Amino acid sequence: MSDREPPRRRVPGPARPARQGAARRPGPGARPARRPAGPRPAAPKTIRLGSHRPRLRLIGVGLTLVMLAFVVRLFQVQAVDASTYAGKAERNRYVGQVLAAERGEITDRNGVALATSEDAYDITADPTMFTPEELKVTDGPEQAAALLAPILGADQDDLVEKLRPENKSLRYVKLAGRRTPQVWTQIKDLKAALAKKAETDTSTVNVLAGVFSVPTSKRVYPNNELAAGILGWVNAEGKGAGGIELQLDKRLAGEDGKIRYAQSGGRLVPTAGSTETPAVPGSDVELTIHRDIQWAAQNAISKQVKESAADRGYVIVQDTRTGEILAMANAPGFDPNDLAAADPKALGNAALQDAFEPGSTAKVLSMAAVLEENVATPETHVVVPNRLHRGDRLFRDDIDHPTWYLTLNGVLAKSSNIGTILATGQLGKTQAEANRVLHDYLRRFGLGSHTGLGFPGETKGILAPPDTWSTSQQYTIPFGQGVSINAMQAASVYSTIANGGVRVEPSLVRGTKGPDGRFTPAPKPKETRVVSEKTAKTLAWMLESVVDDEEGTGTKARIQGYRVAGKTGTANRVDPATGKYHGYTSSFAGFAPADKPRVTVYCVIQNATQGSYFGGQICGPVYKQVMSFALKTLQVPPTGAAPADLPVTFKP
Repeated sequence: MSDREPPRRRVPGPARPARQGAARRPGPGARPARRPAGPRPAAPKTIRLGSHRPRLRLIGVGLTLVMLAFVVRLFQVQAVDASTYAGKAERNRYVGQVLAAERGEITDRNGVALATSEDAYDITADPTMFTPEELKVTDGPEQAAALLAPILGADQDDLVEKLRPENKSLRYVKLAGRRTPQVWTQIKDLKAALAKKAETDTSTVNVLAGVFSVPTSKRVYPNNELAAGILGWVNAEGKGAGGIELQLDKRLAGEDGKIRYAQSGGRLVPTAGSTETPAVPGSDVELTIHRDIQWAAQNAISKQVKESAADRGYVIVQDTRTGEILAMANAPGFDPNDLAAADPKALGNAALQDAFEPGSTAKVLSMAAVLEENVATPETHVVVPNRLHRGDRLFRDDIDHPTWYLTLNGVLAKSSNIGTILATGQLGKTQAEANRVLHDYLRRFGLGSHTGLGFPGETKGILAPPDTWSTSQQYTIPFGQGVSINAMQAASVYSTIANGGVRVEPSLVRGTKGPDGRFTPAPKPKETRVVSEKTAKTLAWMLESVVDDEEGTGTKARIQGYRVAGKTGTANRVDPATGKYHGYTSSFAGFAPADKPRVTVYCVIQNATQGSYFGGQICGPVYKQVMSFALKTLQVPPTGAAPADLPVTFKP
C-alpha cells in the first residue's frame, strides 16, 4: 500500500435551509417539502401558588403566644401563688375522719355482759357532690333525702338542710349516727342500683353517689331493763349520759384515733399517702352486781309496785362484809336500748337520787345510840302511854292502844314512836344535849353525807344541825320523820350493824380491765367503826324480835330455817310535786342470817294506793323473796342456832 492518504469519504451534512422564495429542487436524498403550517391552539396558562412562608410564620407566632401564656400561668401557680394553691389542693384532696374507739364492756361480778358494743356505721355525705353542677339536677338533696329518710328514720327536711349547707365548701356531714350494718347495706344496695341504671339511662341520676359510711360501734344492753338504773345509757354521740356509763365515761370510752387520706369523688385514693393514729379501746368495767340476784330483786319490786298501784319502788341487796352492792333495782324502769320509748320520770336511779323520810326503819339508829351510851339495855322497862305530849304536839303510835308495858326490845319490835321518844330522851340531861348526841350517831352511820359511791345525781339527804331542830323535829327525828335519806344510806345502816358495828363504804365497781387485758381492782373501801361489836350484836338480837316474835311487825319477812333480823317502816310521805305530806313511804330493812350475817336487803315502796300501805305488809314479802333467792344463790346455809328470844313486854 502507498503511503498516500486514503481518499476521504464525504459525509452528508445537514441540509442548508432553502432561500426564501426559491423552490427546492428535488434530488436524491432531499427531504420532501414541508406542508404549510396551519394555525396552532393556544398554550394553557400556569396558576402560581402564594408563598407558604407567611402562613407558617403566623402559626408559629400563635403557638409561641399560647406556650408563653402557659409558661406565665405555670410560673404564677408554681412560684407566685404556690402556697395558696397547694393549700386549696390539700383541702380538696385530703379528708380527715375520727376513728371511734371501741367502748369497754360493763359486766357483772361473774363476767356476764350487762353493756357491750356492736358494729355500726355513721352515715355521712359530701355536700359538694349534691350541687347542681355535680349532679346536673337542681333538686339533688331533695331526691336523696326522700330516699334516705325512711331508711334512716330521720326527718326529710333535716337531711335536705345537711346536704345543702350554708358553707358551700363543706365536704363532710353526718346524716345519722350509729346505724346497724343492715341499714348501711340497704343504702349501699340502693346506691349501687342507681349507679348501674345511670350507666344505661342518661335520664337517671345517682343522687346517692355522695353518701358514705364511717365504721363505728353502737351501745347495746343485752338484758334490756335489767340494772338500767345502775348502767345508765349513752347519748347519740356515744358519750355516757347516765349511771356508770357517765361516771366512768373516760375509762369506758378509750381514746379516738384519726385517719387522713386522699380522696377523689368521695373515695379513697389507694396510691396516695395517708396517715392514721389508731384508736385505743376503752377499759372493761366489772361491777359488784350479781346478775341473777339483780333479776330477782327487779322482778319482786316491779310486781309489788304494780299490785300496790304505787308511784315507784326500789330494792338494794348488799354484802354485809365487803359493802359490795349485789343488786340495786328500781321500778318502774326503762330500756336503755330504746330511750325514745322511756318515761322521763323513770330515767336515772331513784334508789340513790330520791330523798325521803325513812320512818321506823330509822329507829334502829336511835336504839344504837341508847345502847352505845349505856343509858338502857334490851330488857329496860318502858311504859308507853296511848298519847305523849311533847313541845307543841301530841304524839301517838300507828295504832291506838292501851298503855303498853314494853321492854326496850319491845319498843323496837312493836315499832312504838312514843317508846322511842322516851328512850332517846335519856341521851342527855337536857333535850338539847340529847339532840346533839343523837345527831352525832346519825352522822356516824352516814346520814347527811354521800355514800362514797360517787354516783351521778346521788342525793346526800337532809340532816339539819341539832341546834336548828324545831320543837317537833326534836321528837320526830328519833322515829325517822324530819330527816331525809336515800335508800343506799338506809341499807348501809343495817349492813353496819350486821358487820359488827363497822361501816364499810358501799361499792358498785370491783375493778377495770384495760386494753392490755390487765385487771386493776378498785380501791379498798373506807372502813369506820360506828358502834361497838357488843352493841351491834345486841341490835341484831333485838331486830330478830321484829320478825320472829308474834308481837313484832315484820312477821311476813320470816324465812324458813334462817334467823332473820329486820325492821318495818311506814312514814308520812312528802309529795315531791307539792312539798306537802301525801301518802306513805313503806319500807322493810334487814339482814340474814341474823347471828352470822351475809346479806342485807332494803325495800321501799312509795305511795301505795291499793291494798295495805304498811311496810311490813307490802315490803316484808319482797324482802323475804329477794333474801331467800340471794341466800340460795350465794349458797349461804342456815346456822342452826336458836334465836336470842329477848322479851318484848313486862308485867308491871
